[in-house]
Amino acid sequence: MVIELRYRFARLGATALLLAGLGLAGAGLSVSPAAARPALRDVQEIDGEMLWIAMAIEISDKCDRIDARTVKGWMQLNDLRNLARDMGYSNRDVLSYVRSDAEKARIRKLGENYMKSQGLDPDNAADLCRLGDAEIARNSRIGVLLRAK
Repeated sequence: MVIELRYRFARLGATALLLAGLGLAGAGLSVSPAAARPALRDVQEIDGEMLWIAMAIEISDKCDRIDARTVKGWMQLNDLRNLARDMGYSNRDVLSYVRSDAEKARIRKLGENYMKSQGLDPDNAADLCRLGDAEIARNSRIGVLLRAK
């Protein structure tokens, strides 16, 4: 009898946790807190850093004399994922954002605009190298993810 009661209470507890996690606990249905969060693209602490990481990757891919600091980049991406999770975003939310073709295109456009604001052509490999050199010298958010070969 005691084991059966424990089992029933355990099931009730698990059901209550599931309902609470889905935002359905209480007298009626409620909106999940996940629905109230802004899209990751609107979270500057995440999106801004993704721009700098993307730019560092583009520079290291197109400029033969500059390499990416790969481990540092992976650590920074991991930190961003953890920050997003701490803010209540799921791994699925993060992966959807990172893998989205629309988000990649948007970030690319932001990077191109940044280069143009520096008087550089984003389609010119020499200009990407100049930007990489300048960012390394400034030890900027982009520069810390790069190193001269």
